[in-house]
Amino acid sequence: MTRLSRIAAGVLAAMTFTAAALGEPQTTDYAIGGRDRITGAPFATRAPVLATHGMAATAQPLASQIAIDVLKAGGSAVDAAIAANAALGLMEPVSCGIGGDLFAIVWDPKTRKLYGYNGSGRSPMGRSYGQMKAKIGDRPIPGFGSLSVTVPGAVDGWFALHEKFGRLPMQQILAPAIGYAKDGFPVTELIAYYLDRNMARLGAMYDKGGSPIEEFANARATYLVNGVTPKQGDIFRNPNLAHTYELIAAGGRDAYYKGEIARTADSYFRRIGGDLRYEDFAAHKGEWVEPASISYRGVDVYGLPPNSQGLATLQMLSILEGFDMKSFGAGSANSVHAMIEAKRLAFEDAARYYADPAFAKIPQKWLLSKAYAAERRALIAMDRAMPTVQPGSAPMNSDTTYLTVADKDGMMISIIQSNYRGMGSGLVADNLGFMFQDRGELYTMQPGHPNVYAPNKRPFQTIIPGFAMKDGEPWLSFGVMGGDMQPQGQTQIIVNMVDYGMNVQEAGDAARWHHLGSTEVTGEAAKGVGTVELESGMPAATVEELKRRGHVIVPGTGGFGGYQAIMRDPKTGVYWGASESTKDGAAIGY
Repeated sequence: MTRLSRIAAGVLAAMTFTAAALGEPQTTDYAIGGRDRITGAPFATRAPVLATHGMAATAQPLASQIAIDVLKAGGSAVDAAIAANAALGLMEPVSCGIGGDLFAIVWDPKTRKLYGYNGSGRSPMGRSYGQMKAKIGDRPIPGFGSLSVTVPGAVDGWFALHEKFGRLPMQQILAPAIGYAKDGFPVTELIAYYLDRNMARLGAMYDKGGSPIEEFANARATYLVNGVTPKQGDIFRNPNLAHTYELIAAGGRDAYYKGEIARTADSYFRRIGGDLRYEDFAAHKGEWVEPASISYRGVDVYGLPPNSQGLATLQMLSILEGFDMKSFGAGSANSVHAMIEAKRLAFEDAARYYADPAFAKIPQKWLLSKAYAAERRALIAMDRAMPTVQPGSAPMNSDTTYLTVADKDGMMISIIQSNYRGMGSGLVADNLGFMFQDRGELYTMQPGHPNVYAPNKRPFQTIIPGFAMKDGEPWLSFGVMGGDMQPQGQTQIIVNMVDYGMNVQEAGDAARWHHLGSTEVTGEAAKGVGTVELESGMPAATVEELKRRGHVIVPGTGGFGGYQAIMRDPKTGVYWGASESTKDGAAIGY
């Protein structure tokens, strides 16, 4: 298993993980089974949530309710998404927070245009490639500690989105999260499970010595209650985060990047021997980007360009468009085989070409062309897995939380926000109440590679918001959380809905596959045909046929992604909300 695959399979609490690296899932043996549905697909957990005035789907029910309350108070979908994201940083710290980055796609009904935002941060300006190399030697960049920390872009993203699409003052938007941080909230089941596993793992790593985590007392003071992690139903408070949010509400983005928060972070990283400085925070700025798109059987599917991996979903779908997926049938060996092989092809290109466009020329037009998709499709044999896969030759010189909100005016936002690996780096600055991300692990140290480490550079990003349109009208705002599972999961959702006619909830409840072992952006070579994890809902005949075709099937570690979505019926304007069945979240409408 390659490095990023281990990350995807072992640590990201943003996904619906039950990975061995975090311990076995908590299960209870019951003789009794589940309910029988009278209507809808038998595998679906529930019907979609329907509403006309607004909809929110997040990984925590209280965050979804906060978003609805903001909509009812006159806020836009963007206002509501920011409020929910702030709440999730408190309530789901295993996945996200203001120590991480943010990407978003917004449909604005006034201008009838899609807007993309890249809110990812950069490496320290004062640490050169040579200095990084001297610190790590021949090892890869560690996944924890200060060497993995890049400037967090989430708060800048909030204010950029708010400036363009917000209606309510930021004080009102952040008030619900501030209130819950002060007064407390009951911790939900899966989040409690991952909080316990993350803190135990990080703590054990720190306590044994020799860990890249330079300091861990602050994290324990922030996330433990009387020395232990809160359990399901326990009340958790984070007064330090409440104070940090109050500073942001009063002082705007500059409170975070040029004020007390940035100065506290600077002092902290100096104290523990880290390289991030006040100047790095003060220089940070995200950017508006043009979403990339392809047409898949009459549906225009959108993703964000590099340094995000959004093009991978689009490349996979372009390859699959040449197969008669509908005739294959959902869950069939032909369907799963075609998708796995498309993934393997797309991920070789991702490992070769995706990087910060300020440092590398990205052949985006070529990667998304129908001609190139046909060229790659021709490499797939339906009776056997490809023994090896290489990237194409470009004609050129040279675990995360997802949420989506829709409002009464038709604005829809697809937003994904993450600390990257689990809770993040393990580092919590003095009295700030949030953990810094470990996104910097995703640079490669291979000289000449587009994603090679450099100062003031954005690393390759796994987080990708999804969006789809039909006939020029917004149709689906969606995302699937979790490392390299995100393009794979997004592709499965679109195929389930477009080819197999599933509704927005069924598309997320259908059993998933997860391929591991492609070439990594960090420089690790592909591991042959890789391995395929399948959820238990996959037909036994499919499993056996995939093995016969040469796929290596291994027991699932639970890394099949976390899904939220809102579909808009273009004829009626009705919103259809869906939420991942294996997480704690909910879709709520009004």
